[in-house]
Amino acid sequence: MKRKTIISVAALGAMALAGTAAFATAGQGTQEVRNVEMTQQTNRSEVPAGPTLDIATTAGPIKIRLYDDTPLHRDNFLKLAKEGYYDGVLFHRVINEFMVQTGDPESKEAPKGAMLGSGGPGYTVPAEIVYPKHYHKYGALAAARTGDEMNPERKSSGSQFYIVTGKTYTPQQLSRMEQASVQKQLQSYFMELQRQNMDTIRQLRLAKDTVGLENLRQELIKQTEANVKPVTMTEEQVRDYTTIGGTPHLDGQYTVFGEVLEGMETVEKIQKAETDGRDRPVEDIRIVSIKVEE
Repeated sequence: MKRKTIISVAALGAMALAGTAAFATAGQGTQEVRNVEMTQQTNRSEVPAGPTLDIATTAGPIKIRLYDDTPLHRDNFLKLAKEGYYDGVLFHRVINEFMVQTGDPESKEAPKGAMLGSGGPGYTVPAEIVYPKHYHKYGALAAARTGDEMNPERKSSGSQFYIVTGKTYTPQQLSRMEQASVQKQLQSYFMELQRQNMDTIRQLRLAKDTVGLENLRQELIKQTEANVKPVTMTEEQVRDYTTIGGTPHLDGQYTVFGEVLEGMETVEKIQKAETDGRDRPVEDIRIVSIKVEE
């Protein structure tokens, strides 16, 4: 999905690129269809190397594969699993057609209505965002984290993770989302150039030098287009997002470090659970244990 990208900026004072609204998703097939598609995708493309683990939950079993090319996340997860760290934690945040999240140790004995999601082992894990190789397809396993404003390095929570369910998209919707992502990448670089040139911008404004402002604007646009090489979706991503689905708007922002091999019917059961106003299931759903396959 390659295409020419053009920056369009109305005025140097604003220095903003046109954004794009959120897009509706295409109609989603039945769970049986998604499971068949997921099996076909797995057969067509080799699952990355890494250890396999069995997650026993009160909703059923889930088998996962951790990726060897995200070693910090792999080793941390293995360590916690072997220590029994995850035994008894709740799926504390569940959003239908999006994802299910778990791994907060404070959820083990949490009373009904308690706010959850801030607990962890007391450390973070450096980001290992291997994109576009690893992306938020249906069944992807990824690390939760705090937002960019507090966490610009996108470090992962030491224990919390989520499994993607998401939705399916049409090629046209993916194309529009990709265009929005490209513009966001360009805008981010452009705004940083603006910040670096703010003293010059102020001087030109004080002098009411509109020609100088426009010349500088054009120069910053040229620098942006010359230095930013936007990452676009691969054919594999398009294939997966149009068949099994996922959450493409999260791509490149969170560390994807594994995927579900078996048990998405369990994940589907969890994501469809009745939840309260904080997206916590009304009836507790827990991880019983996580065992590493030898």
